Amino acid sequence: MRPLPPEALPVIVAARRTAIGTAGHAFKEVTADRLAAPVIQVVARDVACLGVPIDDVVLGNCMGPGGNLARVSALGAGLGEAVPGATVDRQCGSGLAAILMAGQAVASEEMELVIAGGAESASTAPLRAHRESPDTPYERAPFTPAGHPDPDMGAAAEALAAARGVERERQDDYAGASNAKAVAAREAGRFAAEIVEVGGRTEDQRPRLMRPASLSRLPAAFVPGGSVTAGNSSPVSDGAAVVALTSERLRAGAGLPGLRLRGGAVVGCDPALPGWGPVPAVRRLLGRTGVSMEQIAAVEIVEAFAAQTLAVTDALGLDPLGADRERVCADGGALALGHPWGATGAVVVTRLFTRLVRSGAPPGTLGLATAAVGGGLGVAALFEVV
Repeated sequence: MRPLPPEALPVIVAARRTAIGTAGHAFKEVTADRLAAPVIQVVARDVACLGVPIDDVVLGNCMGPGGNLARVSALGAGLGEAVPGATVDRQCGSGLAAILMAGQAVASEEMELVIAGGAESASTAPLRAHRESPDTPYERAPFTPAGHPDPDMGAAAEALAAARGVERERQDDYAGASNAKAVAAREAGRFAAEIVEVGGRTEDQRPRLMRPASLSRLPAAFVPGGSVTAGNSSPVSDGAAVVALTSERLRAGAGLPGLRLRGGAVVGCDPALPGWGPVPAVRRLLGRTGVSMEQIAAVEIVEAFAAQTLAVTDALGLDPLGADRERVCADGGALALGHPWGATGAVVVTRLFTRLVRSGAPPGTLGLATAAVGGGLGVAALFEVV
């Protein structure tokens, strides 16, 4: 986004999500649109006080049935036939990219109120096959064309761990800490206000205390003799999260607190090391906005792998196992909660909203959300409490 005066910047005034379920379990029969629709419906009620219609719904999704999932979800939420819907695929950055796109529409004054986020149902995602070999499953779309690196994300996390010197012990320590923080947050009720009941579930399925000895015994999951295991990797998950973005004029008129979207960045990086993407994305974003990392009070990074998260935080000068433990993913992240690909970028924004707005952080407090993307991309967004 180009630099704009504060009064012209879009503001998030509501943020909700489903509980997150492990694929094949809590939401095993709930399609992506049926995950998204109840959350959209609640967010629409949250912002009814603004007194203006919802202009659009923008949703990220990676592995769904195709078509315009956002339109299907908007109709399912009862928003009416006039709300169009747009579906975004930036893989694991889709939910955050959708929020940035919605913010651009509000900042340009083309729209006044947009609901944006993401949804993913790995449990019900259709199985695909090539026409010439219908009995052979089509594993995934390529992240790059022939002649470019195209690693699976687990192998890419191993390569990044090796390239940046992230040892197995630190990965296990970080995964254990993420789960411990999430368990504590759940028990303290810090997730309750953001979760919309779907299928009777109001709590995340996965977070649990993990003993260091148990983590250390797990074998390498992707590369023989490697350091990335099932214990320090995020699980495949189902879930949805959305936010409402509006103008500062409408926010102030309604007297709502919120998160001003100060800026966003989407960049490319080496597709052989896609987990590195948040580093150039955050650096570009901070350079554009004139903000230093020291000024940011809350950081939410999509924890796809402990190796990837630590490589990124090391490069950005953060110490999530030490001085920045309560600054980076203070209530745990995707390693503990789960990683619903198309939704996870919106989940971290919803977490920022709870950490900063619902907790009553003072105006001017800054928060950062960022995600790495298969194929070599990074997405980042900077927010400010208003």
